[in-house]
Amino acid sequence: MASSLTCAGTVWALLSFACAAASCVGFFMPYWLLGSQLDKPVSFGTFRRCSYPVRDEVRQTTVMLEQCGRYASFQGIPSLEWRICTVVTGAGCGLLLLVALTALMACCVSDVISRTVGRVAGGIQFVGALLIGSGCALYPLGWDSEEVRQTCSNSSNQFELGSCEIGWAYYCTGAGALAAMLVCTWLACFAGKKQKHYPY
Repeated sequence: MASSLTCAGTVWALLSFACAAASCVGFFMPYWLLGSQLDKPVSFGTFRRCSYPVRDEVRQTTVMLEQCGRYASFQGIPSLEWRICTVVTGAGCGLLLLVALTALMACCVSDVISRTVGRVAGGIQFVGALLIGSGCALYPLGWDSEEVRQTCSNSSNQFELGSCEIGWAYYCTGAGALAAMLVCTWLACFAGKKQKHYPY
């Protein structure tokens, strides 16, 4: 099976896929912020939440429904910062995934990645990782929303967690983007084979 990648390019393709997978999984999972409400664990992502209060009409009280799900609408996301974070991080994950899948295809197909195309792909990865990093930086600006404050003992604020803590999905998303930005972008410069110049 012909490949258009060098040895460094093969490492780049595999690492690109791992970084994209880490960022995408972290982005989708609702475990960016962990706290509790009514003695039940609560977690948030950028566009998903686990455990939310509902009114129990039989007992005339508020209880926590322990389920995970998306917000009913884009406007339902608790803060403007989290809405921007969702769009920016989602776009960055999409770019990383696009480059990773193209790189994996280049492992099996010749003439997909040249030196120039490899460098362009590295630039796209850099932009994607930068978008994800921007999303991760924006996320703490939404910690002052009412939903988050209820979960964090009414003591959270922008860049102040209160009684909450950062979850594994936030770190997973950021680590995937950081590795893509620092390592994959560099490896992409050496990914493609030099094109052969024929005398005719």
